[in-house]
Amino acid sequence: MREPCVPYDLRAMKLFLACLAISLCAFAADKSKPTPSTTQPATEVLDLETIARIRDEGFNHSHIMEYASGLFDDIGPRLTGSPDFARAEKWSLDQLQRMGAANVHSESWGEFGMGWRQLGTSVVMTAPSTATFLAQATPWSPATSGEVTADVIAVPTLKEEKDFEKWKGKLAGKIVLYGDEPKINPDPPNLLVHLDKAKLDHFRSYPLDGNQSDSFVLPTDPAMWEKQFKDDAFKEKVGRFFADERAAAVLRSGGPGGVIHDDTNLSFGWYVYRPEHKQTIAEAVIANEAFGRMHRLVSHNVPVSVRLNIATQFFGDHEPGNSVIAEIPGSDPALKDEVVMLGGHLDCWIAGTGATDDGAGAIIALEALRILRALNIQPRRTIRVGLWGGEEQGLFGSAGYVSSHFATLSYSTKPEELLVPEFLRQETGPIKIKPEHAKLDAYFNTDNGGGKFLGIFTEGNSAVQSIFQQWAAPISDLGFTTVTMRNTGSTDHEPFNEAGLLGFQFLQDPRDYETRSAHTNQDTYERLSEPDLKQAAVVMAIFVYNTAQRDTMLPRNPLPHPELNEQLAKPLEGIYPDAAK
Repeated sequence: MREPCVPYDLRAMKLFLACLAISLCAFAADKSKPTPSTTQPATEVLDLETIARIRDEGFNHSHIMEYASGLFDDIGPRLTGSPDFARAEKWSLDQLQRMGAANVHSESWGEFGMGWRQLGTSVVMTAPSTATFLAQATPWSPATSGEVTADVIAVPTLKEEKDFEKWKGKLAGKIVLYGDEPKINPDPPNLLVHLDKAKLDHFRSYPLDGNQSDSFVLPTDPAMWEKQFKDDAFKEKVGRFFADERAAAVLRSGGPGGVIHDDTNLSFGWYVYRPEHKQTIAEAVIANEAFGRMHRLVSHNVPVSVRLNIATQFFGDHEPGNSVIAEIPGSDPALKDEVVMLGGHLDCWIAGTGATDDGAGAIIALEALRILRALNIQPRRTIRVGLWGGEEQGLFGSAGYVSSHFATLSYSTKPEELLVPEFLRQETGPIKIKPEHAKLDAYFNTDNGGGKFLGIFTEGNSAVQSIFQQWAAPISDLGFTTVTMRNTGSTDHEPFNEAGLLGFQFLQDPRDYETRSAHTNQDTYERLSEPDLKQAAVVMAIFVYNTAQRDTMLPRNPLPHPELNEQLAKPLEGIYPDAAK
């Protein structure tokens, strides 16, 4: 055995030990606040034990149907700015506090417009025979002067102001049956739709022609939207014309088979919730069958009379817009300031109780958060829920949250685009980033009904696609198998993506969301599938948990640069000789 080597200079030894002690202290200090890694792992590390616990809690101890009955049966429809939305807001805050969430609060996204609610609507045909018809007031319709009995007159769709001339002096005291007679398919398709393997394979393939309309990606053609909202502005003139002619009320056709579609697409203008665009004529929608019956009678010169009562109530002209926010604080010193979000929109239309659009998204988010709290999970990153208001009128809640916390965007103010809601206008300038922008990991949204999660849209993010494919493996037995590079649109994840953040929406089994429930009187508790809702909440909780636990944030797409649009077009001048003309 060799003798150990002993330093001969004790002063050198003391200096060495002192330096070592300083280095160790510095290392310890660094270890208390480590720097987050930015390198993406090739293989995801999944906590299968916790995933199993989430599954057990979500399937065997679920509260989601209790949430459904409390929100849909008790509170009912939750129109933005209404007293019913305020009740839903308070209810949501109460549920979050009871489950032990932190930082539970309402957050304003600004002034909305008029508060309004429907008290009751009835339509009874009294001649040539009697019939009771299903009916719903259109949102923000004024009331009739109590119960009104009047003759019916049929007025076809008016397309320009010169069409008014034919009807001047003919409408006073009449109930206007407005629009063309609806055509009803006597052999309708099945309303309940499920995505089969062929359709899932279709979503897995990226559309090389760019057409993603079947995943609700809205067109980006400014001219199309300008025409759409120019037509909506003309509807306001039609409503004012009927009021000026002293018509008693207006009836519109709302849909077949007892399904009454009822939103501001059937009102006299998109902006009827604003005081300056207030509708001046009472209006209700009725079933196509009722509309068709009266229309045929009138067209054969058979007198028709109706007893009608549209009872509505307005509140303030400048009601506030709010969303509900709460969180589970992060526990990792290096990662707790980073945030993973989940949510859906709390508002809905008024004909049903908003169960599938988007009450399901709200209760899926609540149940996912409850699962994590029930298991006392301490996520590394902060998990935050957002239940948005004002989605149906223009993504107001989510867009307002993004603008307040993460980034502001500039939109076109050209006169021809001012009629178009801001979220559909062209972006015109650079995104102005706020400090919190760097801290948002991802936002996961639900807003396609109450069907189970079959997959997720990655919004063209190929790096995220490979990560989510690994996350899907332990839950493929639940039917979650499809990770698609496609985009999806028309809801609250979009403001996040437009700001250069990660916003995701799940691919859901459609059930009868598009065919029966969305925006209709059939959007009720009965349209919900308990097994599907449980599965969706479990998958949501797992995705949020996986995101919160990663060493690195999920990889983002490049930051959008709408200010470069003109510059990117200039190289065409060198390819096409006439491009500069």
